[in-house]
Amino acid sequence: MKIAPSILSADFTNLQADVAKVQQAGARYLHIDIMDGHFVDNLSFGPIVVSALREHFDLVFDCHLMVDEPEKYLVTLANAGADIIGVHIEATAHIHRVLGKIKDLGKKAEVVINPGTPVSVLSEVLPLVDQVLVMTVDPGFGGQKFLESTLTKVSELAKIRKEKGLNFDIEVDGGINEQTAPKALNAGADVLVAGSYIFDAKDPKQRIQTLKSYERD
Repeated sequence: MKIAPSILSADFTNLQADVAKVQQAGARYLHIDIMDGHFVDNLSFGPIVVSALREHFDLVFDCHLMVDEPEKYLVTLANAGADIIGVHIEATAHIHRVLGKIKDLGKKAEVVINPGTPVSVLSEVLPLVDQVLVMTVDPGFGGQKFLESTLTKVSELAKIRKEKGLNFDIEVDGGINEQTAPKALNAGADVLVAGSYIFDAKDPKQRIQTLKSYERD
């Protein structure tokens, strides 16, 4: 199980210190939400923040683009130090081209689907991707309630992966805590994005170790 703390819930005035805490607590991934205020009704980080953090950390930077026209951001984000670049299938008419460009840049390609988007739309691109991110909340803001209905999509992706012999991780993002993490894991998730559950805790290390301790039934 891979845990990816989401810095959307970190203390922005002490971002480096907060990221250092989760690294010391055993996290190996860092989830970075990049929002443009158009695709979602929020603004967050950009490539400059990614670059600044990269100078201090060797974590896997799991960068989630919640932007219109994501193809415009790929080169800058890759140069800033992203390791994984996630693009919403809902954000571009050219998802195949965008994912190919990410791979050409030497980065891992991730496709993202919103709660209202079916897995079926991914059929042509699943062989191309390194990771699929299933949003378990509506994107844009942290601290939302986990949508149980999204678990069926995680299970469906796990089934397709097995049947077709594909090799992508399944990531879930939104509302992850002690109650929802085991459900996501049992549905087939490999990577858990957790924001407020980790960064709002008095002991982030204990929270990360709790998530890592779960095993599939």
